Amino acid sequence: MRVAQIIDSMAAGGAERLALNYANGLAHQIELSALIVTRHEGALNNLVDKKVSYLLLNKTSTFDLKAIFKLKRFIKSNKIDLVHAHGTSFFIAVLLKIVYPKIKIIWHEHYGARANQRQFQNPILLLSSLFFSLVFVVNHQLEEWAKRSLFTKNVFYIPNFAVLDDLPGQTILRGESGKRIVCLANLKSPKNHGFLLDAFKNLAIAKSGWSLHFIGKDYQDSYSEDLKRTINANELTENVFLYDAKDDIKNILSQATIGVLASTHEGFPLTILEYGLAELPVIATNVGYCGTIIKDEFSGLLFNPFDLYNLESQLKKMIGSESLRIEFALHLNQSVSTLYAKETIMKLILLQYQSVIYGF
Repeated sequence: MRVAQIIDSMAAGGAERLALNYANGLAHQIELSALIVTRHEGALNNLVDKKVSYLLLNKTSTFDLKAIFKLKRFIKSNKIDLVHAHGTSFFIAVLLKIVYPKIKIIWHEHYGARANQRQFQNPILLLSSLFFSLVFVVNHQLEEWAKRSLFTKNVFYIPNFAVLDDLPGQTILRGESGKRIVCLANLKSPKNHGFLLDAFKNLAIAKSGWSLHFIGKDYQDSYSEDLKRTINANELTENVFLYDAKDDIKNILSQATIGVLASTHEGFPLTILEYGLAELPVIATNVGYCGTIIKDEFSGLLFNPFDLYNLESQLKKMIGSESLRIEFALHLNQSVSTLYAKETIMKLILLQYQSVIYGF
């Protein structure tokens, strides 16, 4: 079996991490595992397994013929059977199939907000779905949406899995040990950083030594500028820190005390799985698949991402009890290690690949 993952960039986002995890995981299980990046490299490049066949297309436009035929040459020369396209990379996969019809396509949707969209809002995706052999989705809301909205009716829900890197620790978190709150999410909507910052500010927990750490790519846009202005305006520069994209996540989480995710929309967040693997207690938004991962009262705390008082209440509860934090961390770690283990998910993936390639 010879399979290529396709992703638009190697920035440290959820879909990018998952494409990388698949490529690395498959490299030791199938004849050939490839990773194709259509546009930009990024922080995750350091984590690509040496056994993975890697290609950067440097695509500069939607219909970049040079990139399309470069992709075709790579697929043919490596005798690849199947391309697994993540997120918006589906379109170049479809263009590949037009110039090389024998290739088979699986599209993997990670974007949780898509479940609220109607068919007419995605005309290109709808037409492209005529070329998909199979669609993977990361939660059941997306599964219902895909079956209702796409021409491909072969839709399969598959949970995500996370892998913590073993890179040398380079990032040192500021603030007092045992009082660090980490939010692992790129600085963009709908990750809701400002909402979390407001809760931190309103609770005035900086006075008792607590600090807030935002780990994620800074796009230097209005979103991040608003966040920085709020930090400066409230004199929180000694308690709230922005680190940009980092690849030594295991090292970073080992220094943290609480992990938070505040998004208004989510599919199946790898961030919560990473918090769980790192044995962090978690406060998570109750959207997408978050409430299923944190499935009981012993695994963490959930909140409504539009109810600031709700977040403040949960944050206050978590920082107020070390024993509660220990209990949550242990339960979530056990749940993630059992239900979302790499080995379990890879078996499901391989079965679906076989059904597409070999027709069973």
